[in-house]
Amino acid sequence: MMPAFSSLRGALRTDVLVIGGGLTGILCALLLQKAGVDCTLAEAGRLCGGVTGNTTAKVTAQHGLIYHKLIRRFGEAGAALYLDANLTALGELSSLCAGMDCDWEEQPSFIYSRTHPRKLEREMEALRRLNYPARFAPELPLPFPVAGAVEFPRQAQFHPLRFASQAVKGLRVYEHTPVRELTGSAAVTPHGKITARHIIVATHFPFLNRHGSYFLKLYQSRSYVLALEGANVPQGMYMDEDSTGLSLRAYKNLLLLGGNGHRTGRCKGGWAPPEDAARAFWPGAAVTGRWAAQDCMSLDGVPYIGPYSRRTSGLYVAAGFNKWGMTSSMVAAMLLRDLILGRDNPWAELFSPSRTMLRPQLAVNGFEAAKHLLTPTVPRCPHLGCALKWNPAEHSWDCPCHGSRFHSDGTLLDHPATGDLPGKK
Repeated sequence: MMPAFSSLRGALRTDVLVIGGGLTGILCALLLQKAGVDCTLAEAGRLCGGVTGNTTAKVTAQHGLIYHKLIRRFGEAGAALYLDANLTALGELSSLCAGMDCDWEEQPSFIYSRTHPRKLEREMEALRRLNYPARFAPELPLPFPVAGAVEFPRQAQFHPLRFASQAVKGLRVYEHTPVRELTGSAAVTPHGKITARHIIVATHFPFLNRHGSYFLKLYQSRSYVLALEGANVPQGMYMDEDSTGLSLRAYKNLLLLGGNGHRTGRCKGGWAPPEDAARAFWPGAAVTGRWAAQDCMSLDGVPYIGPYSRRTSGLYVAAGFNKWGMTSSMVAAMLLRDLILGRDNPWAELFSPSRTMLRPQLAVNGFEAAKHLLTPTVPRCPHLGCALKWNPAEHSWDCPCHGSRFHSDGTLLDHPATGDLPGKK
């Protein structure tokens, strides 16, 4: 489905280098090219071979029951900016997809609760304060009872790989071109060097540890998805407000059923919980596919988009999308385009990676890192040395500190580590 590109051999100069060929990197390169900027995209493996290839692709500004939390953390003005950014991103993606064969479908989005109606009431009140026309749904066409749901009308779903395969046409792309290090304005690759005035790190988890403290600001969460055939497929997109609950949406005649979210490295049953739900609620359905997704989670529920740190000129980052990468990737592309072009953008302060780190999650991340750094077992993660945990469901070594994952033979599966386990093959 995805077109193939050659690897870089030799030296290259460009105005902007985008590191990372997932949806975020592709959209950054696309919007910069549309603005007349000379841009190059470098991907370590294949385009969309990581997180983008495993998403369920809900395109929505409804990111859980988040808006009452955003009002508490950032005030009504900050929450309104977050809503505006993601609604604008939804509109921009809709415009880009017009005329593309990428299964774009307008659908309502629902966040439901099975046991906590007060949480729904609190979110509805927050959305009223933000003047957003959310609806309360007392019942849903699901095979289990709910306490209600908050509905965002006219959201969307699509096929991100079909979209990306068309969006990359005309872009300068190099695959199998990992960036080994950044030295000033130059990115060093195995067989060449790319010199750029501006560099965007769109690698899911930022790989430069000496700036930005992302190893403290981010952790990774794993969740599991089944494709069910023969299930009653409801219209709309549904997600439990509880991170361990079920996520549902249709793709043609399939029901995509997700669940069992947990911090990477805490191996909690893999696909067993959604399989149990499938047997309980869709007993006649057959599992035709399964996969897992991994997401970077920020300290405060808002992504980090902007200058990599206060001390890095010309270096930018987009990370910490908190499971909502479809609109967040477009927000990142629009915001970073404006920053590179010197335009004012009203979202810049809210998404700034240099905003306060003083959030409760910081203590949790610090504790997890300290605990597993001091755990005297092997193997160790080559990223920062944490003890790895065996994941029996996926037959992988997982890092509970920062979410790197390795195949049983030591081959790298997920960043932020940049290489295989030494001596494991």
